[in-house]
Amino acid sequence: MARKIIILGAGCAGTMVANKLRQALGQDEWSITIIDRDADHIYQPGLLFVPFGIYQASDVRRPRSGFLGEGIDLVIDRVRKVDHKNQRVETEKGTFAYDNLVISTGLDLAPEEVEGMSEGWQKVVFDFYTLPGAENLAKALREFDGGKIVIDVAEVPYKCPVAPMEFVYLLDWYFTQRGMRNKVHIELVTPLSTCLNFPIAGRYLAELAHAKNIDTTFRFALESVDCKRRTIRSFKGDTVNFDLLVSIPPNVGAEALIDSGIADVTGLVKTDKHTLKATHFDNMWVVGDTADLPTSKAGSVAHFSAEVLVENFIREINDQPLNPEYDGHSNCFIETGFGKASLIDFNYEVEPLPGKFPVPGFGPFTLVGESRTNHWGKMMFKWVYWNLLLTGKKLPIAAQMSMAGKVRDKSAH
Repeated sequence: MARKIIILGAGCAGTMVANKLRQALGQDEWSITIIDRDADHIYQPGLLFVPFGIYQASDVRRPRSGFLGEGIDLVIDRVRKVDHKNQRVETEKGTFAYDNLVISTGLDLAPEEVEGMSEGWQKVVFDFYTLPGAENLAKALREFDGGKIVIDVAEVPYKCPVAPMEFVYLLDWYFTQRGMRNKVHIELVTPLSTCLNFPIAGRYLAELAHAKNIDTTFRFALESVDCKRRTIRSFKGDTVNFDLLVSIPPNVGAEALIDSGIADVTGLVKTDKHTLKATHFDNMWVVGDTADLPTSKAGSVAHFSAEVLVENFIREINDQPLNPEYDGHSNCFIETGFGKASLIDFNYEVEPLPGKFPVPGFGPFTLVGESRTNHWGKMMFKWVYWNLLLTGKKLPIAAQMSMAGKVRDKSAH
């Protein structure tokens, strides 16, 4: 009888792992079932462009079934409980036994966690991390005739740490294109002490915001939202007024994982940061935003760590020692508006540095600096995502970060 792999979550990370495992394991020896609560796969990096009319829903939403290889069973259902002692998953419709479990359930927005936010949710408070939110925000921006737009980060960690910066840069571009930038006050409010928790890149992004006449308020830990008075308040009692609020509410993991005693109170699962194996449970692996890795909640992390996870899974079932190879590698294009973007590449130990990527001295991409080539790299990634990444094909970028092309001296930037 075939041994059973159950994968919880058919997002970016779960889909990649399912396809890579299916390609590596014989179907007679291993069955693979992936469970998700809905049938649509969302290209999350593309949601940033929906509010500005650059992408439509059809650009970022496709059926999950179209990206899973032959021999992978897709179950559309909601997980109620993970019984790790008896190695089975209970859903609303049935029970699934497993020999190995991969958790990739991701994170969801929780506006209800902030006092007052739900009262104005999708009315005066919007998001661009969900497709309905991005579409509602697109309408709100089209109808906006002037005033103050605040984008607020409630707390860390949250998905795609650079997205708030990208959004304010695109706001600057969007209202400039409409000929009304002088009527719009843009302010970024964040609990961080800078735009990004890395000295060089954070300073660069802050300088870029200043050059675009975008205000920044740091060390603002959101306590509450007053949707009638249109103000946000910090735990220290500071307030910021807004006419339209774009919020990144607290990000939380799956409630079923919390209730099952697998995740902490925020829904994150304790994970070995180098092997991707769950640290407290046998036969369990964690990938994507659900893992408590000390690096970004980003698609590139899902990609690179998934490769290491699959390798270690194969090693374990063959009674070989695990390779602690994942180094926290993450990279991300940062859209800066007006047809340009930046790029950062880093890991657990090395912050984003200026330079050229991936070929030293040539690139073609620029690290911690704007270029049109970076912008086109970001836009082309959508094709790579749909056609190569999700299907488990090998990409010409190593899971481990390289120092090639990076310059430690900022004066070289």
